[in-house]
Amino acid sequence: MPMQQILAGARAHRIPTLSYHLDLYVGIPERWQSYRNDPYVQGLDHFFTVDPMLVDYLNTLTTVRGHYLTAGVLADECYLAKPLPETYPVIFVGSYHYHPSWPYRPRLIDWLRATYGDRFHGFGPDFGEVIRGDRLNRVYASTKIAVGDSYSPNFDYPGFWSDRIPETLGRGGFLIHPRIKGIDDFYEDRRHLVLYDFGDFDQLKALIDHYLEHDEEREAIRRAGHEHVKAHHTYRHRWQHIIEKVFGCSHSSG
Repeated sequence: MPMQQILAGARAHRIPTLSYHLDLYVGIPERWQSYRNDPYVQGLDHFFTVDPMLVDYLNTLTTVRGHYLTAGVLADECYLAKPLPETYPVIFVGSYHYHPSWPYRPRLIDWLRATYGDRFHGFGPDFGEVIRGDRLNRVYASTKIAVGDSYSPNFDYPGFWSDRIPETLGRGGFLIHPRIKGIDDFYEDRRHLVLYDFGDFDQLKALIDHYLEHDEEREAIRRAGHEHVKAHHTYRHRWQHIIEKVFGCSHSSG
């Protein structure tokens, strides 16, 4: 049955319909051109998204109710794991060849590899090992510093960051990530994670070098970040928020 027919039937029977999307759309022109005319999007009652400008579009130009809701981590994967026998000073988890309109990712990884040599290790489809589940938590437990990246056009697109932030912190990693407008409303710099100015590799190196040497300071941030995500940013929290918005009632996560 076509999705349009399913949505129309649900609406006829007054059954609320909703979707929760974790990707950026408005900021990526080639993706947005096909997405904004998708009848699936237009047929929903509620659309929860990590993309603030998509929320504005939906609420201004469509009958769909748009809601801004950041990404999270699965509650069952939000735990501190036992370290592996090996240790990793600096890592990057993700793709090298990420998106053709985001050249910063390979530039960042090339810089990390050139700067830290055999102290740098990559995990992902372009590095020879994709890690999931408990092994990912154990890699973070065995790592001093994970360097992150999110596709944020010109890093002047407020309110969007990928699920890399709650995933890394929730799974027990210490994260250094580019600063994004609006992130301070959810995560505190130097308490839950460490932020640097986008493209400032001198600043990034100074921060990496500092936290490689200051174990106690790094560990305090790592644990605080984990506890913060566990208390506020799992998908149990996200779906509780969705239930409250759609049905006007609270639901215990227990």
